[in-house]
Amino acid sequence: MKQRLILTATLAALAALAGCASADSTAAPTGPASFTPAPQNDAATVTVWTDSTRLASVQAYQKSHPDKKLNIVTYDGSADGSTYLQTKVQLFDRTGSGWPDVVFASPTDVTWASAPTGPNAQAFAAPLNQGLVPQPTLDNFAKGSLSPCEFNGQVYCLRNDIAQVVAWYNAKLFKDFGYAVPKTWQEYQALGAKVAKEHPGYLLGAVGDTNSHESYFWSSQCPAFSLTGPTTLRTDLQDPNCTRMATLLDSMIANGSVSKEAFFGQNFAQARGSKVLMAIGPSWHGQYLFNAAFKTPAGQIGAATPLAWDGDPTVATGNVGGAVWMVSSHSANLKTSTDLVSWLTTSDENQAGAPTYPAYAPAAKAWLANPKNSQYFASDVSPAFQAAASAVWPGWSNTRFSDATAWSSVVLPAVTAGKTLTATLPAWQTAIENEAKAAGYTIAAR
Repeated sequence: MKQRLILTATLAALAALAGCASADSTAAPTGPASFTPAPQNDAATVTVWTDSTRLASVQAYQKSHPDKKLNIVTYDGSADGSTYLQTKVQLFDRTGSGWPDVVFASPTDVTWASAPTGPNAQAFAAPLNQGLVPQPTLDNFAKGSLSPCEFNGQVYCLRNDIAQVVAWYNAKLFKDFGYAVPKTWQEYQALGAKVAKEHPGYLLGAVGDTNSHESYFWSSQCPAFSLTGPTTLRTDLQDPNCTRMATLLDSMIANGSVSKEAFFGQNFAQARGSKVLMAIGPSWHGQYLFNAAFKTPAGQIGAATPLAWDGDPTVATGNVGGAVWMVSSHSANLKTSTDLVSWLTTSDENQAGAPTYPAYAPAAKAWLANPKNSQYFASDVSPAFQAAASAVWPGWSNTRFSDATAWSSVVLPAVTAGKTLTATLPAWQTAIENEAKAAGYTIAAR
């Protein structure tokens, strides 16, 4: 299925695409982490669990480091909300052996992997800031991109990629229709009304994908998933930052400029792909939506910086994807394990040719300079990508449950049935709170 392939390619667990939280912020409690390394052997074989998309990268490391011994295993990479990794680690914790040394996973996995549950009350993931990865390296990751890795003041993973939301647009159609690319959400809404009147059937967006809320409501700084403590979640969908986006989208859905369908839905690309004027979506939309799914000819698609709200001094955006690499605290070869995850996430050699935008800022520059990542577009996407990378709103937190479930099971069916987003906000709130309670969270007062 085309959508599943794209989710896997971008992963982030695809955290929202695949039904795993892809949030960029987690409240970090204070207190030291317990970490007692296993007896070390720099010649020990390192077992790596990777998804199929990142397999070539791990193999490239092996080729360029022939002195390192790797045992490479492919698994689902926590895509589509899989709990395979967690289940296996729980088994290894009980038996006292079998842990992989390095794993590719979703940010949601870090919420349990950083908790002390294994032997000697030690977390599965090793705290990388405790002498394993230099602080200057950690400081070079995009602003906020390591937030899902941070618990108890420690850094338990390195971010592989991010999926910052930008404003995608069809430059050719904008020129043909005489439109200017909107810079604010109010201009976006006004353009929707104009398009509905002058070019009915053309679209400025869609809300039917499992990750649409991350593009829109996260970008609006809506406190749908805001941790105020390690186990306390604040969800307030009546906050003005939530209702303003719901109201805006309701008006555009009503006039037909925003579709209730899913961009990655069955037959959408064939039926309506050529009529998508704009898409508020992640950095991977250019290649995986417009190029791969819609088959939009090269030289037509451009990317603009995240939209602002009139009167709001903060320009914020969302994030739809981006996965992580973790090193096991049980590894007998922390040196090679750490070198591997550092190379995978920070080296130009690997990241310049990566399928999605690197979280490590210097590597992101190399990625943008790679012609294969730019030649498809109508103009240079670097300014938009770089601005958005540092503008992801930190108030949408990484939780132990997927942020996509309630949106998909409660909101989308209601909208499809004709209800407005505004009217559906209370039900969405209740569903999130119920999931949070089931996952062990206390609900904070609104």
